[in-house]
Amino acid sequence: MPSESQALPSSFRDPSGFLFEREGGLYRQVNRSYQGDYDLLFSSGLYKALTERGLLVRHDETDVPPPDPQLAYKILKPQLVPFISYPYEWCFTQLKEAALATLKIQKTAFEHGMSLKDASAFNIQFVDGRPLLVDTLSFEKLQLRPWIAYRQFCQHFLNPLLLIAYKDFHLNQLSRIFIDGIPMGLASRLLPFRTRLRPGIATHVHLHAMSQKVFSKKTVKVRERQVRPVSLAGLVESLDSLVRKLSLRLKKTEWAQYYQETNYSPEGFERKKRIVEEFLDIMKPDTVWDLGANTGIFSRLASRKGIETVAFDVDFIAVEVNTRDCLEQKEKNLLPLVMDLTNPSPAIGWENRERKSLQERGPADAALALALLHHLAISNNLPLPKIAEYLSGVCRWLVIEFVPKTDSQVQRLLATREDIFDHYTRSDFEEQFSRAFLIVRIAPVEGTERILYLMKNRSSL
Repeated sequence: MPSESQALPSSFRDPSGFLFEREGGLYRQVNRSYQGDYDLLFSSGLYKALTERGLLVRHDETDVPPPDPQLAYKILKPQLVPFISYPYEWCFTQLKEAALATLKIQKTAFEHGMSLKDASAFNIQFVDGRPLLVDTLSFEKLQLRPWIAYRQFCQHFLNPLLLIAYKDFHLNQLSRIFIDGIPMGLASRLLPFRTRLRPGIATHVHLHAMSQKVFSKKTVKVRERQVRPVSLAGLVESLDSLVRKLSLRLKKTEWAQYYQETNYSPEGFERKKRIVEEFLDIMKPDTVWDLGANTGIFSRLASRKGIETVAFDVDFIAVEVNTRDCLEQKEKNLLPLVMDLTNPSPAIGWENRERKSLQERGPADAALALALLHHLAISNNLPLPKIAEYLSGVCRWLVIEFVPKTDSQVQRLLATREDIFDHYTRSDFEEQFSRAFLIVRIAPVEGTERILYLMKNRSSL
């Protein structure tokens, strides 16, 4: 492979082709072994149908020299995804939307004589607020056999959705441990007994898990049976019906109602929004990460300026509320994600390189850290130098809010612990952050003791 090309570690498993980078551009090599299915994707009209419906990533065929000429059939330049996210960072609604999109793609493929050969949640990304299949090589000619991607769909989509809906939303983090989806047997054991009486769940999870257990003990090869097209369509319709019926009841969590319980006066809150907008106009970023975004009120100040914005929050329900609002308001530049900044998504998979860490997916042009610093410093005992160092690694510009100890929200945090935070002062904050950032503007929020800072990363100067 030419030295100027860099194959992406996330796409080495597929013999049909792989993604690679060259001179800052992203390309996909289609191997000769996939030529028949690739040509059928176009001659059948499936590519046109899916791209027109916004379900499949668009691409252009290019004359860029292939990294591996002996294997190459085509070189594609796909539409770029603003931010790569992973299933364990999604809330319930995002996972459900991604599952339904996958099933819709499969139904459309049936109509054109093709089928998905895999159903990995990692192949779905959110672009313009909607789920999009980004793996062009996921299709094969329709064959009269059981759906080859059925188990993967259940493990990647159905199992986590059921565990969130019937048990606890924190169980979505199992997808971070099991990179090829939550195993059928584990999901079956974790789900409440009453789900065994629900026909769809009984079939697709409990009986599915039981059959896997039985056949795992077989030493002879099971002969693959032929399946009629109507049966394949019925399986997909059954999954679609089950997923559509799943819902998540919104519970009150510690931070999902933060804006209703904040100590800002209406005037102070509006003043804070005006300051953030002024800072955005100074920075003129193309990308913003809102760290601790809650339900996304300040994220929208950026996204509605046409800035690609990712809204991170540790509170699953806050992200759920944000996502539902995005769908209702048809937000195109805002992606809410679940993220604990004290334990952000790591690099995982083969050689710890298949899925990137949060920091590897940066830096963003700008980051918002509003009402966040005191949670990191006091709730999580993180020293100010450590916080400054981390933030300097994820953004070029920073808007950060300093909340003093006298603030009622900080007093709430200190109510259940000893105040050992002698260095949590405005002067210490400015001193430590000035080592990594140049302080450009300081703006007190009228009616409060809070202060907003606009800073520029010294490494960007």
